[in-house]
Amino acid sequence: MQKVINALATGFYISYLPAKIIHFKKNTGAGFLGTLLAVPFVFVLPQDFILYMVFLLAFWVFAVWVCKKARLGGTYQGHDNPRIVIDEIAGYFTAVLFLPRTWPYLLAAFVLFRTFDTLKPWPVKNFDRMENAFGVVFDDVAAGLLANILVQLFIICARAGGF
Repeated sequence: MQKVINALATGFYISYLPAKIIHFKKNTGAGFLGTLLAVPFVFVLPQDFILYMVFLLAFWVFAVWVCKKARLGGTYQGHDNPRIVIDEIAGYFTAVLFLPRTWPYLLAAFVLFRTFDTLKPWPVKNFDRMENAFGVVFDDVAAGLLANILVQLFIICARAGGF
């Protein structure tokens, strides 16, 4: 069972690729690859408002559970181990919440999410300070919400003629 948990936590071990490719840097780019892994799944996620919310809430709970089990399993110790990327997947699924499923919006959400996940502005930093599985996942969820809000504001302004 622990192998399944580890596979889910690491995005089916995609988080191991950067260390294999860039030998002199440890784990660089794992979060980027974890987010990239989430992109194709967006096209099969529910488009209905209620169904997407049910899916997203369930995925958040699932991600926290997987993260907790992976950390307790002993392989991925430490606060927000970079090998765990299920949190990036949850964050990106949050970033695209109710966005049109077109490449410009998905790319904008991707760039903004990665920016907020890296820079950790408030409230992302508050979740990042929590040294538990909830904090590991919800700093990415908060980064995803910030990215989503900015893209949604852009859409509203563009429709109103502001851009």
